[in-house]
Amino acid sequence: MIAYVDGTVTYKDPAFAVIDIQGLGYEVRISLQTYTAMPDLGKRCKLVTYLNIREDAHVLFGFLENDEKKLFLDLISISGVGPSTALVMLSSLSSSEIRQGIIDEDLRLIQSMKGIGLKTAQRVILELGDKMRKDAMLTTGVKTPGSSNNALKSEALAALVTLGIPKATAEKSVDTIIKREGYEITVEQLIKLALR
Repeated sequence: MIAYVDGTVTYKDPAFAVIDIQGLGYEVRISLQTYTAMPDLGKRCKLVTYLNIREDAHVLFGFLENDEKKLFLDLISISGVGPSTALVMLSSLSSSEIRQGIIDEDLRLIQSMKGIGLKTAQRVILELGDKMRKDAMLTTGVKTPGSSNNALKSEALAALVTLGIPKATAEKSVDTIIKREGYEITVEQLIKLALR
């Protein structure tokens, strides 16, 4: 996996850029958000990346901000939204506008993006709505009763899913452990117990 590319911008247009790293040029697909924020040709640029491996191609997608990459990964987790469609979505609206549209369940806004039909828009809102609301509460610092407990649970779930545990299985396991051990348990302990 290529986590990021850091080099000189040798070419850029609204669809992709070429980043030269010690004589090796990486073609990176980018969104309009990243394109407008990127430095000019000849300047140094660091893009966080996602490598999409298909049968017929290995395609590198780049983002100036980790926040944009996180939203991209959330979008491609939805059935019917591939990397190219997610990139079009990120080119149509800013990350914050997309997130707010999902939080507000604004079906018309999500559906207004090229390549997104009614069913896909409904899936995006249904599958990402709760996650976006939780993320918004955590980033704005809004404290709700049990929000630190939610953070503990969500961190443990994210780690378990990354380790290859199916989400439903991980949630059931984490809930069982929290009921048994209480919320005084650390994230590390929670993950270790869930992996047993």
